Amino acid sequence: MQLPQIRLQSTFAQTEINTIQPMLEMEQPKAELAIEQPPAELQINRTPSKLTIDQTKAREDMDLKSISRRIEEAAQQGYEDWLAGLARVSQDGDELMMIENGGNAIAEQAKRNSEPPMLEFNIGWIPSAGSVKIDYDPGRVDLDWKVNKPIIESRINKPIIHYTPGKAEISMKQYPSLKIDFENLKHVGMKYEQSI
Repeated sequence: MQLPQIRLQSTFAQTEINTIQPMLEMEQPKAELAIEQPPAELQINRTPSKLTIDQTKAREDMDLKSISRRIEEAAQQGYEDWLAGLARVSQDGDELMMIENGGNAIAEQAKRNSEPPMLEFNIGWIPSAGSVKIDYDPGRVDLDWKVNKPIIESRINKPIIHYTPGKAEISMKQYPSLKIDFENLKHVGMKYEQSI
């Protein structure tokens, strides 16, 4: 006896996923840095030192006088000699004026005026000690400086970022299917029979 049969044959669906990985590209440009150092400013004000040596007195002690100094001394000596002579003549006149008081005024005056004066002499040094005068001014140095700060300019560059997002592509690798087969299946009617 043949029994009717229904045969089912199915195929499952299969999906396929293709993924594209995301891509990140990053570039960091270097920062730009500019440094300028202005030089320091230095000013030096200098008063030069000065050495003064005055040897006029030492030269005079050695009788090496200038002509103007000789003229000045001669004028001074002439004035002093004139005053001394005036005093001597006045004193002699006073003595002669009082001759009646006694004494030998004429003889004393003749003796006094005919003898040279006594000269005094002592040990001397030529030139004399301390005749050279030395004066020294050490001068001065003034320093004025200014320190200039460095000029720094910096610019930060932003990173350059390129990003490609990833994606997933889903497709059907195999579609589902269902296959139906009939075996020994008959349609029986009135005086009619048909295999299906």
